[in-house]
Amino acid sequence: MEGWDKGTKSVVGEIPLLSTRAGPRDGDAWRQRLKEEYRALIAYTSVNKSKDNDWFRISAANPEGTRWEGTCWYVHNLRRYEFPLQFDIPVAYPQVAPEIELPTLDGKTHKMYRGGKICLTVHFKPLWAKNCPRFGLAHALCLGLAPWLAAEVPILVDSGMVKHKDDEAAPADGAAAAASASATASS
Repeated sequence: MEGWDKGTKSVVGEIPLLSTRAGPRDGDAWRQRLKEEYRALIAYTSVNKSKDNDWFRISAANPEGTRWEGTCWYVHNLRRYEFPLQFDIPVAYPQVAPEIELPTLDGKTHKMYRGGKICLTVHFKPLWAKNCPRFGLAHALCLGLAPWLAAEVPILVDSGMVKHKDDEAAPADGAAAAASASATASS
């Protein structure tokens, strides 16, 4: 945890560490691991809400807990930018971290792989490997996705690659208003 700011250290310190080394093919051990994952996610969400730093919603998309979906957001220049979020639990989990996907950003930045998978190889993957099996999904969100959003979203917004939902709706609304005004003027 050397080199981390106080806020990150504080939040990571409040996320429970996991102990069960099990993946999706491990039957009852996986169900135990999944319970630990939920406890850690609930704790992380509670910490974020208590610090007024709520930035994601996520849930298992299947009963086995091998597919996860949700939404994450980042506030830049007082505007909230939302992105669908998804990932699958790798067969080799927890030795291998999940590949977090933001499909709507696919192809908009070099720090992303095919399919909208965010690049975590240089900074996060070594940290994950060092802390296996103690790190879980909450840690991947906290130490992987959150810093990625903080680094990439401002650049994507400032370059025009990502538009706020209000800005995307405005041209269509403007065109409709212009058509309505034109129809009224010709009557």
